[in-house]
Amino acid sequence: MPNSRPTGFLPGMDEVARLTRAGRLAEATGLVQRLLRGAGEPGPKASPDPTVLEGEFTRLDPPSPAGKEPGHRPGHAARTGLGETLRGLAARLRPTGLHGAGTGAPRPPADPLPDGASFVTASYSGASGTRAYKLYVPANRGEGPRPLVVMLHGCTQSPEDFAAGTRMNAFAEQHGLFVAYPEQPASANPQRCWNWFKPEDQRRDRGEPDLLAGITRRIMREHPIDPGRVYIAGLSAGGAAAAIMAAAYPDLYAAAGVHSGLPAGAAGDLPSALAAMRQGGRAAPNRGGTGRKVPFIIFHGDRDTVVNPQNGDQVAAQATAAVSGLRTETQHGEAPGRHAYSRTLYTDAAGWALCEHWTIHGAGHAWAGGSPAGSYTDPQGPDATAEMMRFFLEHPMPAMPG
Repeated sequence: MPNSRPTGFLPGMDEVARLTRAGRLAEATGLVQRLLRGAGEPGPKASPDPTVLEGEFTRLDPPSPAGKEPGHRPGHAARTGLGETLRGLAARLRPTGLHGAGTGAPRPPADPLPDGASFVTASYSGASGTRAYKLYVPANRGEGPRPLVVMLHGCTQSPEDFAAGTRMNAFAEQHGLFVAYPEQPASANPQRCWNWFKPEDQRRDRGEPDLLAGITRRIMREHPIDPGRVYIAGLSAGGAAAAIMAAAYPDLYAAAGVHSGLPAGAAGDLPSALAAMRQGGRAAPNRGGTGRKVPFIIFHGDRDTVVNPQNGDQVAAQATAAVSGLRTETQHGEAPGRHAYSRTLYTDAAGWALCEHWTIHGAGHAWAGGSPAGSYTDPQGPDATAEMMRFFLEHPMPAMPG
């Protein structure tokens, strides 16, 4: 039977494409490496790493400027592929490429630091290990103790990338606050995801929560931070980790922001993590905190093909569980040239806004209103960073009685 491969197509790339479609990225990557070394057709399959969230669920799906991927069919979920090297290789060898590869347009540079500001790298070590982090110190520090926002990046991202995409440092300068960006290394998760699906990384004073709380407390000791205005937020896996931190440390974080994430305790292993991402996870009980209700602001695109939008509903359900006299109000809006949205407010009997849940219509898995200087952002908004900052500054930690 004649060989039907296109001229120049490496033997074995059909198997790479099959593995990619099946979400078995570790095997596909290994096969590409063997093919490039001239090792020939596929050999024995390697055992997958149980700590890696593979397939379309490890990558964030960046929108194209027109809101469509080349070759995308309406109503069909955009697929994500291997890493940048594999996607580029596949695009060269097969003209149609692998679906979901993005536009490949160069990113504009991040905004320069204002005079007097700094964006420094530091490291924290504790009983649970070591993590590096970036800290933005604003030039505009004003008088007295300042707020602190801890930002948790998504899979495959870095602190610098996340800072550029969210533009959080510009808002920090405007409001005179500090911003910390903990970094998840590849040694902890090959895709640099926070391990929100592991039981040992879901509880107070253990694993990654212990490290993130340690970073927060170190910054509070070393800088003029207001302990009543410390906040945490994240995207995707970082959003799931932020929900865990709010549940485990309600005495440390005054409020939390979850963008395209999942509720705390939505999964306890890799299979349940993938199921929660595809179908929506169920909110879990409090994981070691004091029981205080941490206010949440939530953003989720209703066309998110990576983390099911039902997870945003579950984050809101977790934030408002067991609150008596809860009232809800939904507002609708649309700015010219931007996505429409529905904003649901959850207020208690005293009129306190315990939760805001933004559903962004037509948006995928990307930071709303972000800058193209960072990865996985959707400039069409609404501006999640501006709204998070507003919500945070409206929600300081309540004063302790006595």
